[in-house]
Amino acid sequence: MALVTIFLLLQLLLALALALNEQTEYAENDGGWMKNNYSPVQEEESCSVERRDGSITYAEFIEQYAYRRPVILQGITDNSEFRTLCRKDHLLRTYGEHLVRLSTANTYSYEKVDVPFQEYVEHLLRPQDVETLGCDTLYFFGDNNFTEWGSLFRKYIPPPFKLPGTTGAYSFGVAGSGTGVPFHWHGPGYSEVIYGRKRWLLYPPDKTPEFNPNRTTLSWMIDVYPILAAEERPVECTIRPGEVLYFPDRWWHATLNLDTSVFISTFLG
Repeated sequence: MALVTIFLLLQLLLALALALNEQTEYAENDGGWMKNNYSPVQEEESCSVERRDGSITYAEFIEQYAYRRPVILQGITDNSEFRTLCRKDHLLRTYGEHLVRLSTANTYSYEKVDVPFQEYVEHLLRPQDVETLGCDTLYFFGDNNFTEWGSLFRKYIPPPFKLPGTTGAYSFGVAGSGTGVPFHWHGPGYSEVIYGRKRWLLYPPDKTPEFNPNRTTLSWMIDVYPILAAEERPVECTIRPGEVLYFPDRWWHATLNLDTSVFISTFLG
C-alpha cells in the first residue's frame, strides 16, 4: 500500500513539473500576453495573399506589389530584440504609468480616451464581446507618444522597401483577442505582428465592401462573411510573429486579432 501511495505521489509531482514547464514555455513564446485569450473566429481556410521570403528584391517588390496587390514578407528583418522588449512584463515595468490614448474601434475612431498603460492592460485588454459595438470598444493603436515610447521604437527595424517619395511613420498597438478595426482605407503601409496572430481582410479600391462602420470586425465575420458569395469574398490571410503584410494605397482593409496581439505598422506617407 505504501509503495502504491509513493508511486501515485511521484506521478502527481511529475505531472505538476510538466505542467509548470509547459506554462513557462508558453509564457516565453507568447510574451505573457495570452492569459485571457479567446476568439470565436479562426484562421481562414486558404490564404489568398502571396508570401515572399527574404530573397525578394526591391525591384521585384516595386514591379509586382507596391502599386498592385498585397504581399506578406517573411524574413526580411530580424526584430527579435524588439520582440523581447515587447514582453508584457517589460512593457508594464517600463511604460505602466505612462498615459496611452485609446481610440474607438470603429471606422472613424472619433472618440479618444487617455488612460495609464497599466490600467489598459489590466482592466480593458480583454476579448471582444460580439454584441458590443465598435464605437463602444476602446482600442490601443496609433496616437503614440513618440517622446515617451521613443526608446522602444528606436529598436524596431522597419521593412527595407520604401515607396519613392514617402517616409515611414510608426503606429504601435496592443489589443485583445477578437478585437480589430472594421473596413477603412488610407495610404500604403506595412503591418508586423510581434505577438499573437492578426487576420487581414482586404478589397481593392474599386470594390467597396458592405459593412456597418460602427460594428466590429468580429460581428462582420460572424454575420456577413459566411453568406458572401465566392466572388464577394475579400483577399485575406493571417499573419504571425515575424511576418510583415504590405498593403497598397487605398485598399480597403479590416483587421481581426485572433489572439491577444502586439503589433506595429509603418505607414508610408
